Amino acid sequence: MEIKASLNYLRIAPRKVRSVVDLIRGKEIKEAEMQLKFIARRASAPVLKLLKSAIANAKSNFNVDKENLFIKEIKVNEGVPYKRSRPVSRGRAFPIMKRTSHITISLGVKKGVKIEKPAASQLAADKQAGPPKSEGFGGEETKKTSKITIRKPVKELGIKPKKQNWVKKMFRRKSI
Repeated sequence: MEIKASLNYLRIAPRKVRSVVDLIRGKEIKEAEMQLKFIARRASAPVLKLLKSAIANAKSNFNVDKENLFIKEIKVNEGVPYKRSRPVSRGRAFPIMKRTSHITISLGVKKGVKIEKPAASQLAADKQAGPPKSEGFGGEETKKTSKITIRKPVKELGIKPKKQNWVKKMFRRKSI
């Protein structure tokens, strides 16, 4: 079973990303994370973020812990380059290619580890529940009834409204 994640149109040249990716290819997750945290290359941060995304996919879709995973395959392909130009002598233009990268990572599971897909009924229940609901808005007290939310006015809470000095803002000019 492969767990995949991909990152497209990363605005770093593929040659520069490959130098970072080659260091973590085939390693266990903890070792790869430590490598990426301490590499002083600009490409290490997006690759680390992609690795964490793949780990989250493994945990949510297949119930696999990150201790049981390793990097099976990681590829860096060339994306669509952004074409820019630079002026040169006699009114001509010199093309500049700002290269992009597509990174694909697939994680493998160590031998002897069972993969359990969550039941379809559990996935359906999670989708119906939706995201957690917040309790009111900043600085206001709310009373919750069955379906209606009642807010107390600002005056009852003892908060003074800010003065609006729009006249001062309008006529704040330097004198000549």
